Amino acid sequence: MSITKVKEYLKEFGKDSDVREFPVSSATVELAAQAVGVEPARIAKTLSFHGDDTTGCILIVTAGDTKIDNAKFKKQFGFKAKMLGAEEVSMLTGHQIGGVCPFANPDHVTTYLDVSMERFTTVFPAAGSSNSAIELTCEELFQLSSAKAWIDVCKLKDI
Repeated sequence: MSITKVKEYLKEFGKDSDVREFPVSSATVELAAQAVGVEPARIAKTLSFHGDDTTGCILIVTAGDTKIDNAKFKKQFGFKAKMLGAEEVSMLTGHQIGGVCPFANPDHVTTYLDVSMERFTTVFPAAGSSNSAIELTCEELFQLSSAKAWIDVCKLKDI
């Protein structure tokens, strides 16, 4: 189970006991916001994409009220954004849809954090299951996710 792997990973940083598990699903931004009790924008959603020919998978963690800006993505990475298919997500990330997170991922996964989260003191990424989250500062998220860089590849969703 992925949450067990994530807790083991977070234990190295003394953060395993900070993982919150809910009796309800937190698999979407809206459900996670309800479970945690915060505005949806503070949910740090993890989006999974195909990498280029040399990388297996790219994870982009972004604020819950954003979506990928295709032009920014192409400028950042040099190729068009292509999300992983449902069947590829667990195979490439080790996490099931709804629980994909930036922790305890295989070596072929490269994680980036979108600057859209920097407006918050803390954010809530999933912790390896469709009913979990952990509250972290952006600095903690960067460290614990082993993120490669802060990038700007998102825009606010049309409301």
